[in-house]
Amino acid sequence: MFKTRITEKLGVRYPIIQGSMLYLSLAELVSEVSNAGALGMLNSVCLTSKKALRDEIRKTKNLTANPFAVQLVYLPASREIPNDQFIETIIEERVKIIETVGPVQPAVISRLHQAGITCLHKATTVRHALAAERAGADAVTVEGLECAGHAGMSDVTSLILIQRTIQEVKIPVIAAGGFVDGKGLVAALAMGAEAILMGTRFFLTRECPIHPNIKEFCVNAREIDTAVCLRSLRDPVRYLRTDVVDKILEMEASGADLKQLLTVVSGENMRQAVEQGDLTKGPISVGQCVGLIHDIPTVKELIDRIMNEAEEARRRLNIIQ
Repeated sequence: MFKTRITEKLGVRYPIIQGSMLYLSLAELVSEVSNAGALGMLNSVCLTSKKALRDEIRKTKNLTANPFAVQLVYLPASREIPNDQFIETIIEERVKIIETVGPVQPAVISRLHQAGITCLHKATTVRHALAAERAGADAVTVEGLECAGHAGMSDVTSLILIQRTIQEVKIPVIAAGGFVDGKGLVAALAMGAEAILMGTRFFLTRECPIHPNIKEFCVNAREIDTAVCLRSLRDPVRYLRTDVVDKILEMEASGADLKQLLTVVSGENMRQAVEQGDLTKGPISVGQCVGLIHDIPTVKELIDRIMNEAEEARRRLNIIQ
């Protein structure tokens, strides 16, 4: 049921992928997602060395026998990301799936293909999805304006972007930005996508290692309680609306540069916020779909619920005359 090119290519039971979240998408969460039949994805950018990534991959393998992915980030950061070393580790540890984020990396995709690795790429425009296809990516994830994290500069919603991308590329498209349930999964498949990727929904699960205070705050948040920052750097990011985020917007309006903004938006600030449960420490990235989320299930409960909802939606559509 619900088999697609993505489930076949990735070797997963369900067309659901867990989005990579900074400081959160580590072995415990990733393995739970994979064990439940979806694809878990490790975040590498929060790891500082080849050894650290190797340890996290091995820990994940000890917790699940099912496929999982590693994300490689090619975006501006407050420190240098050792992606060349990470690639060596991914190949040495025989990881089967990776996702790249940021500018398309043809040489990286070619190198990973030579090692038998399936390469996904995340894009925020049709143009970048086409570039990923030309570079040899096996599938492309497209996320619209409502997504958490890096939304791109085009301000196109998922409903439009997903369909436009499917019109243009031949490789499988993974839908992201606004998906939390089985109805969304069926909608994505109806548009022609072959899986959904969810970050915010997995953010609010019991296994996600974020402080309970933040989980509780987000469960009570509305769809209007987010804001897009860092447009001035041409790298917009959607955050939960807090006093810290209001400060970021004020700084941008006053002409603050990257160095000044990093005093507030650095990964270290975010780490302190998620670990301490203190929203005054740094910004927290969530999508507009936070307004659709009202509970904190286990990962397995969530994925089982999504698939049951999807089956119910499919049956309901079959009886419509």
